[in-house]
Amino acid sequence: MSFALLTLVFLLSAAAASLGNAAVYEFAWNARRVSPWQPAAEGVAQRNGLDRVPILGWLRLRRDHKVLGRGFWVRPLLVELGFATAMTWLAWWEVLRAGLVTPQIGAPLDAASLATPLLATLAAHLVLAWLMLVASLIDVDEKTIPDAITVPGTLLGLLLIALLPGGHLPNVEARYTAPAVGVPLQTGGKPLDDGLGNNVWLEPTHVTAPLDWPATLVGGQGHGVSLGIGLGCYALWCFALTPRYWRTRHGYARGLGLLLRRVGRSLRTRPLREIFLGGVLGITTVWFTGGAAWQGLLTALVGMVLAGAIVWSVRIIGSLALGREAMGFGDVTLMMMVGTFVGWQAGLLTFFLAPFAGLVVGIAQLVLCRDDEIPYGPFLCLATAAIVVRWGHVWPEAEKLFALGWIVPVVLLICLVMLGVLLGIWRVIKQRLLGMGDA
Repeated sequence: MSFALLTLVFLLSAAAASLGNAAVYEFAWNARRVSPWQPAAEGVAQRNGLDRVPILGWLRLRRDHKVLGRGFWVRPLLVELGFATAMTWLAWWEVLRAGLVTPQIGAPLDAASLATPLLATLAAHLVLAWLMLVASLIDVDEKTIPDAITVPGTLLGLLLIALLPGGHLPNVEARYTAPAVGVPLQTGGKPLDDGLGNNVWLEPTHVTAPLDWPATLVGGQGHGVSLGIGLGCYALWCFALTPRYWRTRHGYARGLGLLLRRVGRSLRTRPLREIFLGGVLGITTVWFTGGAAWQGLLTALVGMVLAGAIVWSVRIIGSLALGREAMGFGDVTLMMMVGTFVGWQAGLLTFFLAPFAGLVVGIAQLVLCRDDEIPYGPFLCLATAAIVVRWGHVWPEAEKLFALGWIVPVVLLICLVMLGVLLGIWRVIKQRLLGMGDA
């Protein structure tokens, strides 16, 4: 099984990366006819089946260098090879080594007994990795992240998690009774316990983790609170997809009225109308079904909104502090997509981790090129990947913080205020010491 799984993941990942390269060229603001899956560019012969073979096909396409440019084939070849290799390693780490679970208990596990939940988690992470790959490459090329990636990606994440509730990041907890979603851990063929008579369970990290899943969030008739939360989260996401022009020249009340009218008009126009109505119908149906599917979907919906809200807040605060747009809205929709797959807890950790990599690159670019604009999407994706891969080590420490409840939003609010102050100081340094304007 091990060899078959790794081989299958490598082949599927290479094929997915090949289509990912095509998506990068097709969905970019300036579309280019480079991939063999696209119509051939002018002056280039029609591509055949061998040209579309992942990785190796690019060696054949070197013949088009006079039209497409010298070395045009190098990056897409490396993307396909690197992505397939990385996803194969991820399958080995998550499924065969149970690398997201074992560090949480510090003891070897019977990984075979966890095949179903581990494969569900792997499937979700493979899809997320592909979406982040395409978004990052477009952002590097053009400093923009198109909705053509993040909107279908978010919808796909909601659907996938509803079908595979175990796809969220794993959480190990000792419980006397079985959780709503989870499997008991085993070691040496025997159930694992905490020494106090409680079985140790593997369950997905749900919206209230590490606390118990409350009865008020259970789906089905009689628990309308959870349905309201789910529909509210989805409505906020749809609102984020509408044009939001805020004009206060004639007063705040009139500006708000114009904003609401534009939003309402957008929600009545295709395709957002179909997205909104279809989502409301799907969410309501899953809520009536209840059980594991509703727990997974509600967790994805809350993760979508809270992960996006963090970056959206940074965008607003940064723009006010710097006097110009501090972050593209594509980064907001990207984090909404990511939050759908990993939940709000991992989304919050990603928010704190991403600036470290971005800061190093940003300072280097400022010193060498006197340019402080960098595509931030790739750093959000790299931070997400780091959190996912190291989840078994990160979560046991992070859940101590998340168990504090209301203290978490207070700490986050303080961090956002400090960010605004630091960005304001940076603006003064740019203007007075470096002689750089806001533009």
